[in-house]
Amino acid sequence: MKTHQRNECDSCSHSRSPHLTRLGINSDRFEFTVALAGNPNTGKSTVFNRLTGLRQHTGNWPGKTVTRAEGGFIYRDKRYKLIDLPGTYSLLSNTADEEIARNFILFGQPDVTVIVVDAMRLERNLNLVLQILEITEKSVLCLNLVDEASRHRITVNETKLAADLGVPVVPATARKGVGMAELLKAIHDVVHGLYPCRPHRIRIESETVRSAVEMLVEKLRAAYPGLPNTRWIALRLLEGDVSVIEAVRNNELASLGHDPMVEKGIDAVRAVAK
Repeated sequence: MKTHQRNECDSCSHSRSPHLTRLGINSDRFEFTVALAGNPNTGKSTVFNRLTGLRQHTGNWPGKTVTRAEGGFIYRDKRYKLIDLPGTYSLLSNTADEEIARNFILFGQPDVTVIVVDAMRLERNLNLVLQILEITEKSVLCLNLVDEASRHRITVNETKLAADLGVPVVPATARKGVGMAELLKAIHDVVHGLYPCRPHRIRIESETVRSAVEMLVEKLRAAYPGLPNTRWIALRLLEGDVSVIEAVRNNELASLGHDPMVEKGIDAVRAVAK
């Protein structure tokens, strides 16, 4: 079912941005793609509705029963397609939701990924945040539900959090439209390189594993120059992620898996890491 309705409080001052035009489901022509990720119940869909003007626009991902939602908006004369990824706690592909979210961020290569987190449950939400920052260079953290956190006397130092994560952090109360103008500006700044993201990456303490990762990254880059996220792919291969191994061995990486050099490299570095 597809419906196109106005959001409640669309007319309130917090919702309006002089540079924003909501396009609803009209996202056929666009210049930039924005992925919207987050744990379930963080207000991710509310952010989606605020930016697109939709109440609901859902369908299924190709070959999956998992619902998807997409819409569009214009900001500062640039057209954006917004993809609302399934809510998930992880990207380790244990479920269809996780696989879809992971594959879109990794292979779809959105221009920016907005990660919506609950300000009251930030520590729990950071597991997904850190996983996403391992995959993509360009992200924005939407620190949602700050009003509820404040009522519970919970405060988050967004400046320090941004410095620690290496990406913009925008406090918001999406259901009231608060922070949406700032979120749009952060998306714009990241997309256009005005905010140089330096995402936090997990440090590999083991010299053996670090050497194995570097060896596999070198082979991946040699076999397919320009492939993004080679470090993350290497880490997942070493951990035996079946879905990533299959992605390397089929056409998801432009037939990269058929290169015998990479096949041999995968086996070699996994053996070294054991």
